[in-house]
Amino acid sequence: MDPHFKALIAEQEAAAAGQEMPPLDALPPEMIRAGYRMQRQAQNLNAPKDVTATDLKVDGAAGPIGARLYTPAGAGKTTPGLVYFHGGGFAIGDLETHDGHCRRLAAYSGYRVLAIDYRLAPEHPFPAGHDDCLAATKWAFDHAAEIGFDPERIAVGGCSAGGNLAASISIDLKDDPKRKLAFQLLLYPGIWPDEETQSRKDLDGPILTRAAIAWFDKCLAAVGHPQAHRASLGSKADIAGTPPALVVTAGYDPLKDEGRDYAARLNAAGVKAQHVEYKDMVHDFYSMGDVSPAVDVATKETVAVLKAALG
Repeated sequence: MDPHFKALIAEQEAAAAGQEMPPLDALPPEMIRAGYRMQRQAQNLNAPKDVTATDLKVDGAAGPIGARLYTPAGAGKTTPGLVYFHGGGFAIGDLETHDGHCRRLAAYSGYRVLAIDYRLAPEHPFPAGHDDCLAATKWAFDHAAEIGFDPERIAVGGCSAGGNLAASISIDLKDDPKRKLAFQLLLYPGIWPDEETQSRKDLDGPILTRAAIAWFDKCLAAVGHPQAHRASLGSKADIAGTPPALVVTAGYDPLKDEGRDYAARLNAAGVKAQHVEYKDMVHDFYSMGDVSPAVDVATKETVAVLKAALG
């Protein structure tokens, strides 16, 4: 494991030693969200400052939702655009938790990034978040001139649950002639596969624990829903015809096998997909920019693939 992340995890474990933590179900969701927000903001104090962040409203499925447009210094009137969905198991995370990550994506690519503040479970169970992200992506195409996006070079991206959202929206829009996505950026995506993968069996953390995954699943409440296939992107997902993809996984992440397998299935379906695994990294590493210099290195490598795809 990366020594900086190893030290962080050891520090967190030492701080928690001897303390009996209540189950997630016993805590108000907003308390869990506040703790996650505080952690991630504290780990991104050195994110690029030469990026203009503008809060705005975009279309959600049930009315306007928040979004944040990141414009890098020196950007022309129009650039390729990335519509980005944060992680957090569909239940936590927001524009602030992933602000540093989105700033790095914008600064290192020179592209505009539109981060979406979709509705969260359990207050808004499945498919509210998926519906919001689909509506927001359509909005980005329809308002491309206003936000400086080149409508011919728009990608979707996301990390963890956000990777699930990006993959799902890529499927939703693949037959839309007016809104043709150019790329999908899937960072340690949660695919919710048909069967439990070996990495989910073997790994209980760090960062993403079995208890957290179970709580996220319960909050989302997608199991048994008539549209569950939009979140459970297993072998029956209709992925042929979706845009080219980069799938990134982390070696110390329970989700690594499903991400690797999804990239393989994309390629088997005729979709050009590249899989990169950072073997010494943990889940959620992109949103912890100050923890290790390796995050910056990985982000720049990821952005290089994005730029090669969008030109």
